[in-house]
Amino acid sequence: MNHAEELAVCILGAGPVGASLAATLAGAGLPTAVIDQAPLPPMELPEFDGRAYAIALASQRLLAGAGIWDHLPEPPCPIRAIRVADGRPGEPASPLSLHFDAAELGDEPFGWMVEARGLRVALNARLPLLPNLRVFAPAQAEVTRRPEGVRILLSTGEELRARLVVAAEGRNSKLRREAGIRCATIDYRQIGMVGAFAHEKPHGNVALEQFLPNGPFAQLPLSGPGGFGTAAFPHASAFVWADRTAIARRMLALDDAAFARELRRRLGGHLGAVRMIGRRWSYPLSALQVERWMDTRLALVGDAAHGVHPIAGQGLNLGFRDVAALAEEVAAAWQAGEDPGAPEVLARYQARRRPDTLLMLSGMHALERLFGNDIAPIRWARRLGIAAVDRMPRLKLAFARQAMGLA
Repeated sequence: MNHAEELAVCILGAGPVGASLAATLAGAGLPTAVIDQAPLPPMELPEFDGRAYAIALASQRLLAGAGIWDHLPEPPCPIRAIRVADGRPGEPASPLSLHFDAAELGDEPFGWMVEARGLRVALNARLPLLPNLRVFAPAQAEVTRRPEGVRILLSTGEELRARLVVAAEGRNSKLRREAGIRCATIDYRQIGMVGAFAHEKPHGNVALEQFLPNGPFAQLPLSGPGGFGTAAFPHASAFVWADRTAIARRMLALDDAAFARELRRRLGGHLGAVRMIGRRWSYPLSALQVERWMDTRLALVGDAAHGVHPIAGQGLNLGFRDVAALAEEVAAAWQAGEDPGAPEVLARYQARRRPDTLLMLSGMHALERLFGNDIAPIRWARRLGIAAVDRMPRLKLAFARQAMGLA
Protein backbone atom coordinates (compact mmCIF):
# COMPACT_ATOMS: atom_id res chain seq x y z
CA MET A 1 0.00 0.00 0.00
CA ASN A 2 1.42 3.34 -1.00
CA HIS A 3 -1.13 5.39 0.92
CA ALA A 4 -2.97 5.12 4.20
CA GLU A 5 -6.48 3.69 4.02
CA GLU A 6 -9.05 6.04 5.52
CA LEU A 7 -11.52 4.48 7.96
CA ALA A 8 -14.26 5.59 10.27
CA VAL A 9 -13.39 3.05 12.99
CA CYS A 10 -10.52 0.65 13.65
CA ILE A 11 -11.09 -2.08 16.26
CA LEU A 12 -8.28 -3.90 18.05
CA GLY A 13 -9.41 -7.36 19.07
CA ALA A 14 -11.51 -9.79 17.02
CA GLY A 15 -13.10 -11.78 19.82
CA PRO A 16 -16.90 -12.04 20.04
CA VAL A 17 -17.30 -8.40 21.16
CA GLY A 18 -14.80 -6.82 18.78
CA ALA A 19 -15.91 -8.87 15.78
CA SER A 20 -19.59 -8.18 16.49
CA LEU A 21 -18.88 -4.45 16.69
CA ALA A 22 -16.99 -4.65 13.38
CA ALA A 23 -19.91 -6.44 11.70
CA THR A 24 -22.44 -3.99 13.15
CA LEU A 25 -20.56 -0.87 12.04
CA ALA A 26 -19.64 -2.21 8.61
CA GLY A 27 -23.22 -3.35 8.08
CA ALA A 28 -24.34 0.22 8.82
CA GLY A 29 -22.08 1.50 6.03
CA LEU A 30 -19.07 2.73 8.03
CA PRO A 31 -15.59 1.94 6.61
CA THR A 32 -14.24 -0.31 9.37
CA ALA A 33 -11.21 -2.46 10.13
CA VAL A 34 -10.64 -5.08 12.81
CA ILE A 35 -7.16 -6.23 13.82
CA ASP A 36 -6.11 -9.19 15.94
CA GLN A 37 -2.71 -10.50 16.92
CA ALA A 38 -3.77 -14.09 16.28
CA PRO A 39 -5.38 -15.71 13.23
CA LEU A 40 -9.13 -15.95 13.50
CA PRO A 41 -9.61 -19.45 14.98
CA PRO A 42 -11.62 -21.63 12.60
CA MET A 43 -13.18 -23.61 15.49
CA GLU A 44 -14.85 -25.83 12.91
CA LEU A 45 -13.55 -29.14 14.24
CA PRO A 46 -16.33 -31.64 14.92
CA GLU A 47 -15.31 -32.21 18.54
CA PHE A 48 -17.22 -30.14 21.09
CA ASP A 49 -14.64 -28.47 23.35
CA GLY A 50 -16.94 -27.80 26.30
CA ARG A 51 -17.31 -24.03 25.99
CA ALA A 52 -20.65 -22.28 25.50
CA TYR A 53 -22.08 -18.80 25.91
CA ALA A 54 -25.35 -17.70 27.52
CA ILE A 55 -26.68 -15.13 25.03
CA ALA A 56 -29.40 -12.86 26.49
CA LEU A 57 -32.37 -11.82 24.39
CA ALA A 58 -31.01 -8.28 23.78
CA SER A 59 -27.66 -9.74 22.70
CA GLN A 60 -29.40 -12.14 20.32
CA ARG A 61 -31.18 -9.20 18.71
CA LEU A 62 -27.85 -7.43 18.25
CA LEU A 63 -26.27 -10.50 16.63
CA ALA A 64 -29.30 -10.99 14.40
CA GLY A 65 -29.22 -7.33 13.33
CA ALA A 66 -25.53 -7.64 12.46
CA GLY A 67 -26.25 -10.66 10.25
CA ILE A 68 -24.32 -13.05 12.50
CA TRP A 69 -27.09 -15.11 14.09
CA ASP A 70 -28.27 -16.71 10.84
CA HIS A 71 -24.77 -18.11 10.27
CA LEU A 72 -24.77 -20.27 13.42
CA PRO A 73 -24.00 -23.83 12.26
CA GLU A 74 -26.29 -25.50 14.82
CA PRO A 75 -29.60 -24.36 16.31
CA PRO A 76 -28.95 -22.71 19.70
CA CYS A 77 -30.76 -23.96 22.78
CA PRO A 78 -33.42 -21.60 24.18
CA ILE A 79 -33.54 -20.96 27.93
CA ARG A 80 -37.24 -20.93 28.77
CA ALA A 81 -37.07 -21.07 32.55
CA ILE A 82 -34.59 -20.32 35.33
CA ARG A 83 -34.64 -21.81 38.82
CA VAL A 84 -32.66 -20.03 41.56
CA ALA A 85 -32.01 -21.79 44.86
CA ASP A 86 -29.70 -21.75 47.86
CA GLY A 87 -27.93 -24.99 48.77
CA ARG A 88 -24.95 -26.87 50.07
CA PRO A 89 -22.85 -29.52 48.26
CA GLY A 90 -24.26 -33.00 48.75
CA GLU A 91 -27.62 -31.77 50.04
CA PRO A 92 -30.91 -31.24 48.14
CA ALA A 93 -31.47 -27.65 47.05
CA SER A 94 -33.72 -25.61 49.29
CA PRO A 95 -37.43 -25.92 48.39
CA LEU A 96 -37.63 -22.16 48.98
CA SER A 97 -36.63 -21.33 45.42
CA LEU A 98 -37.22 -18.59 42.87
CA HIS A 99 -38.63 -19.63 39.50
CA PHE A 100 -38.63 -17.50 36.35
CA ASP A 101 -40.74 -18.56 33.37
CA ALA A 102 -40.18 -16.78 30.05
CA ALA A 103 -43.79 -17.43 29.05
CA GLU A 104 -44.84 -14.91 31.70
CA LEU A 105 -43.03 -12.17 29.74
CA GLY A 106 -43.94 -13.08 26.18
CA ASP A 107 -43.22 -15.54 23.40
CA GLU A 108 -39.43 -15.27 23.40
CA PRO A 109 -37.03 -17.14 25.72
CA PHE A 110 -34.78 -15.47 28.29
CA GLY A 111 -31.85 -16.22 26.03
CA TRP A 112 -30.00 -18.96 24.20
CA MET A 113 -27.04 -21.23 24.85
CA VAL A 114 -24.60 -21.07 21.94
CA GLU A 115 -21.47 -23.18 21.63
CA ALA A 116 -18.34 -21.03 21.49
CA ARG A 117 -17.19 -22.76 18.31
CA GLY A 118 -20.62 -22.06 16.75
CA LEU A 119 -20.42 -18.32 17.42
CA ARG A 120 -16.88 -18.21 16.00
CA VAL A 121 -17.99 -20.05 12.86
CA ALA A 122 -20.84 -17.54 12.45
CA LEU A 123 -18.53 -14.56 12.89
CA ASN A 124 -16.00 -15.98 10.45
CA ALA A 125 -18.76 -16.56 7.91
CA ARG A 126 -20.23 -13.06 8.26
CA LEU A 127 -17.11 -10.87 8.28
CA PRO A 128 -15.92 -11.64 4.70
CA LEU A 129 -19.36 -10.74 3.32
CA LEU A 130 -19.15 -7.11 4.45
CA PRO A 131 -17.71 -4.83 1.71
CA ASN A 132 -17.01 -2.03 4.20
CA LEU A 133 -14.87 -4.22 6.47
CA ARG A 134 -11.16 -5.04 6.37
CA VAL A 135 -9.86 -7.86 8.59
CA PHE A 136 -6.18 -8.06 9.54
CA ALA A 137 -5.37 -11.25 11.45
CA PRO A 138 -2.74 -12.09 12.41
CA ALA A 139 -1.22 -8.63 12.59
CA GLN A 140 0.45 -6.40 15.16
CA ALA A 141 -0.59 -2.75 15.36
CA GLU A 142 1.16 0.37 16.56
CA VAL A 143 -1.42 3.05 17.28
CA THR A 144 -0.83 6.80 17.46
CA ARG A 145 -3.77 8.88 18.65
CA ARG A 146 -3.95 12.62 18.14
CA PRO A 147 -6.84 15.08 18.33
CA GLU A 148 -6.99 15.21 14.54
CA GLY A 149 -7.15 11.43 14.05
CA VAL A 150 -5.62 7.98 14.57
CA ARG A 151 -2.69 6.42 12.70
CA ILE A 152 -2.27 2.63 12.76
CA LEU A 153 0.91 0.97 11.47
CA LEU A 154 0.53 -2.76 10.87
CA SER A 155 3.22 -5.40 11.02
CA THR A 156 2.20 -6.26 7.45
CA GLY A 157 3.62 -2.89 6.35
CA GLU A 158 0.20 -1.36 5.73
CA GLU A 159 -0.95 1.91 7.24
CA LEU A 160 -4.48 2.84 8.28
CA ARG A 161 -6.01 6.14 9.29
CA ALA A 162 -9.18 6.24 11.38
CA ARG A 163 -11.42 8.71 13.16
CA LEU A 164 -11.78 6.34 16.14
CA VAL A 165 -9.92 3.35 17.56
CA VAL A 166 -11.71 0.86 19.81
CA ALA A 167 -10.00 -1.25 22.46
CA ALA A 168 -11.55 -4.73 22.43
CA GLU A 169 -8.40 -6.66 23.41
CA GLY A 170 -9.64 -7.89 26.79
CA ARG A 171 -8.72 -7.22 30.41
CA ASN A 172 -5.05 -6.59 29.67
CA SER A 173 -5.82 -4.00 27.02
CA LYS A 174 -2.67 -2.36 25.71
CA LEU A 175 -4.62 0.63 24.38
CA ARG A 176 -6.15 1.22 27.82
CA ARG A 177 -2.74 1.15 29.50
CA GLU A 178 -1.21 3.50 26.90
CA ALA A 179 -4.08 5.95 27.52
CA GLY A 180 -3.31 5.94 31.24
CA ILE A 181 -6.85 4.84 32.12
CA ARG A 182 -6.82 3.42 35.63
CA CYS A 183 -9.00 0.55 36.73
CA ALA A 184 -10.11 -0.87 40.08
CA THR A 185 -10.16 -4.62 40.65
CA ILE A 186 -11.59 -7.02 43.22
CA ASP A 187 -9.98 -10.42 43.66
CA TYR A 188 -12.65 -12.94 44.69
CA ARG A 189 -10.05 -15.58 45.56
CA GLN A 190 -12.07 -18.01 43.52
CA ILE A 191 -11.54 -19.99 40.33
CA GLY A 192 -14.28 -20.29 37.75
CA MET A 193 -14.60 -23.70 36.11
CA VAL A 194 -16.61 -24.12 32.92
CA GLY A 195 -17.36 -27.06 30.69
CA ALA A 196 -20.16 -29.40 29.71
CA PHE A 197 -21.63 -32.74 30.67
CA ALA A 198 -24.06 -35.23 29.18
CA HIS A 199 -26.92 -36.47 31.32
CA GLU A 200 -29.59 -39.10 31.53
CA LYS A 201 -32.77 -37.04 31.93
CA PRO A 202 -33.95 -34.05 29.82
CA HIS A 203 -33.32 -30.52 31.07
CA GLY A 204 -36.58 -29.13 29.70
CA ASN A 205 -34.80 -25.91 28.66
CA VAL A 206 -34.50 -24.97 32.33
CA ALA A 207 -31.35 -23.32 33.72
CA LEU A 208 -30.36 -23.78 37.36
CA GLU A 209 -28.56 -21.18 39.47
CA GLN A 210 -27.49 -22.76 42.73
CA PHE A 211 -25.90 -20.55 45.40
CA LEU A 212 -23.38 -22.59 47.41
CA PRO A 213 -21.26 -21.45 50.39
CA ASN A 214 -17.99 -21.29 48.43
CA GLY A 215 -19.38 -19.88 45.19
CA PRO A 216 -22.29 -20.18 42.74
CA PHE A 217 -22.96 -23.15 40.50
CA ALA A 218 -24.99 -22.92 37.28
CA GLN A 219 -26.34 -25.58 34.94
CA LEU A 220 -27.31 -24.27 31.50
CA PRO A 221 -29.20 -26.32 28.89
CA LEU A 222 -27.55 -27.23 25.60
CA SER A 223 -29.09 -28.45 22.38
CA GLY A 224 -28.65 -32.12 21.74
CA PRO A 225 -27.94 -34.81 21.14
CA GLY A 226 -25.33 -33.47 18.72
CA GLY A 227 -21.98 -35.25 18.67
CA PHE A 228 -22.13 -36.17 22.35
CA GLY A 229 -25.49 -37.97 22.51
CA THR A 230 -25.59 -41.65 23.50
CA ALA A 231 -28.41 -43.99 24.47
CA ALA A 232 -27.50 -43.67 28.17
CA PHE A 233 -26.73 -39.92 28.08
CA PRO A 234 -28.89 -38.35 25.33
CA HIS A 235 -28.97 -34.80 26.77
CA ALA A 236 -26.35 -32.18 27.58
CA SER A 237 -25.83 -29.04 29.67
CA ALA A 238 -23.05 -26.58 30.31
CA PHE A 239 -21.84 -25.76 33.81
CA VAL A 240 -20.30 -22.66 35.38
CA TRP A 241 -18.86 -23.53 38.78
CA ALA A 242 -17.09 -20.98 40.99
CA ASP A 243 -15.25 -22.22 44.08
CA ARG A 244 -12.51 -21.18 46.47
CA THR A 245 -9.13 -21.36 44.79
CA ALA A 246 -7.78 -24.27 46.86
CA ILE A 247 -10.95 -26.34 46.41
CA ALA A 248 -11.14 -25.60 42.69
CA ARG A 249 -7.57 -26.72 42.15
CA ARG A 250 -8.35 -30.02 43.85
CA MET A 251 -11.42 -30.45 41.65
CA LEU A 252 -9.51 -29.68 38.46
CA ALA A 253 -6.93 -32.34 39.36
CA LEU A 254 -9.59 -35.08 39.44
CA ASP A 255 -10.19 -37.46 36.55
CA ASP A 256 -13.45 -37.18 34.62
CA ALA A 257 -15.33 -39.78 36.66
CA ALA A 258 -14.42 -38.20 40.01
CA PHE A 259 -15.10 -34.70 38.70
CA ALA A 260 -18.54 -35.84 37.49
CA ARG A 261 -19.33 -37.15 40.98
CA GLU A 262 -18.43 -33.79 42.52
CA LEU A 263 -20.43 -32.01 39.83
CA ARG A 264 -23.51 -34.06 40.69
CA ARG A 265 -23.09 -33.35 44.41
CA ARG A 266 -23.65 -29.68 43.58
CA LEU A 267 -26.13 -30.22 40.76
CA GLY A 268 -28.50 -32.60 42.55
CA GLY A 269 -30.20 -35.62 41.00
CA HIS A 270 -32.84 -34.02 38.77
CA LEU A 271 -30.86 -34.78 35.58
CA GLY A 272 -29.97 -38.34 36.55
CA ALA A 273 -26.55 -39.82 35.88
CA VAL A 274 -23.93 -37.54 34.28
CA ARG A 275 -20.65 -37.87 32.38
CA MET A 276 -18.17 -35.21 31.32
CA ILE A 277 -17.81 -34.15 27.67
CA GLY A 278 -15.28 -31.83 26.08
CA ARG A 279 -12.56 -30.07 28.03
CA ARG A 280 -12.69 -28.32 31.38
CA TRP A 281 -11.68 -24.66 31.36
CA SER A 282 -10.75 -22.52 34.35
CA TYR A 283 -9.76 -18.94 35.18
CA PRO A 284 -9.31 -16.80 38.31
CA LEU A 285 -12.31 -14.65 39.18
CA SER A 286 -12.09 -10.92 39.72
CA ALA A 287 -14.12 -7.80 39.06
CA LEU A 288 -12.81 -4.83 37.08
CA GLN A 289 -14.12 -1.32 36.49
CA VAL A 290 -12.37 1.50 34.63
CA GLU A 291 -12.36 5.12 35.75
CA ARG A 292 -13.44 6.22 32.27
CA TRP A 293 -14.45 4.57 29.03
CA MET A 294 -12.83 7.00 26.62
CA ASP A 295 -9.77 9.00 25.78
CA THR A 296 -8.66 10.99 22.74
CA ARG A 297 -10.05 9.10 19.73
CA LEU A 298 -10.41 5.97 21.90
CA ALA A 299 -13.36 3.96 23.25
CA LEU A 300 -13.25 0.84 25.43
CA VAL A 301 -15.62 -2.09 25.02
CA GLY A 302 -16.08 -5.51 26.59
CA ASP A 303 -13.51 -6.87 29.02
CA ALA A 304 -11.24 -3.89 28.33
CA ALA A 305 -13.82 -1.77 30.18
CA HIS A 306 -15.30 -4.07 32.81
CA GLY A 307 -15.37 -7.49 34.40
CA VAL A 308 -18.04 -8.92 36.70
CA HIS A 309 -18.45 -12.08 38.74
CA PRO A 310 -20.06 -14.81 36.58
CA ILE A 311 -22.75 -15.35 39.23
CA ALA A 312 -25.47 -14.41 36.71
CA GLY A 313 -23.70 -15.04 33.40
CA GLN A 314 -23.74 -11.39 32.32
CA GLY A 315 -20.09 -10.77 31.36
CA LEU A 316 -20.32 -11.30 27.58
CA ASN A 317 -23.79 -9.77 27.47
CA LEU A 318 -22.43 -6.56 29.02
CA GLY A 319 -19.92 -6.48 26.18
CA PHE A 320 -22.68 -6.84 23.60
CA ARG A 321 -24.54 -3.98 25.27
CA ASP A 322 -21.35 -1.90 24.83
CA VAL A 323 -21.42 -2.81 21.14
CA ALA A 324 -25.04 -1.73 20.75
CA ALA A 325 -24.52 1.63 22.50
CA LEU A 326 -21.24 2.52 20.77
CA ALA A 327 -22.50 1.44 17.34
CA GLU A 328 -25.63 3.58 17.73
CA GLU A 329 -23.70 6.70 18.73
CA VAL A 330 -20.93 6.30 16.14
CA ALA A 331 -23.27 5.39 13.27
CA ALA A 332 -25.60 8.31 14.08
CA ALA A 333 -22.66 10.74 13.99
CA TRP A 334 -21.31 9.27 10.73
CA GLN A 335 -24.69 9.36 8.99
CA ALA A 336 -25.18 12.97 10.10
CA GLY A 337 -21.85 13.91 8.52
CA GLU A 338 -20.21 14.41 11.90
CA ASP A 339 -16.95 13.09 13.34
CA PRO A 340 -17.57 9.60 14.85
CA GLY A 341 -14.54 9.96 17.13
CA ALA A 342 -15.40 13.39 18.50
CA PRO A 343 -15.31 13.83 22.30
CA GLU A 344 -19.04 14.52 22.51
CA VAL A 345 -19.86 11.25 20.72
CA LEU A 346 -17.66 9.25 23.09
CA ALA A 347 -19.06 11.11 26.09
CA ARG A 348 -22.58 10.04 25.10
CA TYR A 349 -21.39 6.45 24.84
CA GLN A 350 -19.77 6.60 28.27
CA ALA A 351 -22.89 8.17 29.79
CA ARG A 352 -25.00 5.30 28.46
CA ARG A 353 -22.76 2.46 29.57
CA ARG A 354 -21.23 3.53 32.88
CA PRO A 355 -24.44 3.42 35.01
CA ASP A 356 -25.55 0.03 33.65
CA THR A 357 -22.15 -1.53 34.22
CA LEU A 358 -21.75 -0.07 37.71
CA LEU A 359 -25.19 -1.40 38.62
CA MET A 360 -24.34 -4.86 37.34
CA LEU A 361 -20.92 -4.93 38.99
CA SER A 362 -22.24 -3.79 42.37
CA GLY A 363 -25.21 -6.15 42.13
CA MET A 364 -23.07 -9.19 41.32
CA HIS A 365 -20.62 -8.24 44.07
CA ALA A 366 -23.45 -7.92 46.61
CA LEU A 367 -24.88 -11.31 45.59
CA GLU A 368 -21.48 -12.96 45.91
CA ARG A 369 -21.01 -11.53 49.39
CA LEU A 370 -24.57 -12.36 50.51
CA PHE A 371 -24.50 -15.97 49.32
CA GLY A 372 -20.79 -16.73 49.72
CA ASN A 373 -20.99 -17.97 53.31
CA ASP A 374 -22.47 -20.82 55.35
CA ILE A 375 -23.63 -18.94 58.45
CA ALA A 376 -26.91 -20.59 59.45
CA PRO A 377 -29.00 -17.47 60.32
CA ILE A 378 -27.90 -15.72 57.11
CA ARG A 379 -28.53 -18.90 55.12
CA TRP A 380 -32.12 -19.15 56.36
CA ALA A 381 -32.72 -15.42 55.89
CA ARG A 382 -31.61 -15.49 52.27
CA ARG A 383 -33.71 -18.60 51.57
CA LEU A 384 -36.74 -16.81 52.94
CA GLY A 385 -35.78 -13.77 50.85
CA ILE A 386 -35.61 -15.89 47.68
CA ALA A 387 -39.05 -17.35 48.45
CA ALA A 388 -40.43 -13.86 49.12
CA VAL A 389 -39.18 -12.51 45.78
CA ASP A 390 -40.86 -15.48 44.05
CA ARG A 391 -44.17 -14.08 45.31
CA MET A 392 -43.53 -10.53 44.02
CA PRO A 393 -44.47 -10.49 40.31
CA ARG A 394 -43.30 -6.94 39.63
CA LEU A 395 -39.90 -7.48 41.23
CA LYS A 396 -39.49 -10.79 39.41
CA LEU A 397 -40.33 -9.04 36.15
CA ALA A 398 -37.71 -6.35 36.81
CA PHE A 399 -35.04 -8.97 37.56
CA ALA A 400 -35.98 -10.96 34.46
CA ARG A 401 -35.88 -7.93 32.16
CA GLN A 402 -32.46 -6.97 33.55
CA ALA A 403 -31.11 -10.47 32.86
CA MET A 404 -32.53 -10.35 29.32
CA GLY A 405 -30.81 -7.01 28.71
CA LEU A 406 -34.12 -5.20 28.22
CA ALA A 407 -34.07 -2.97 31.31
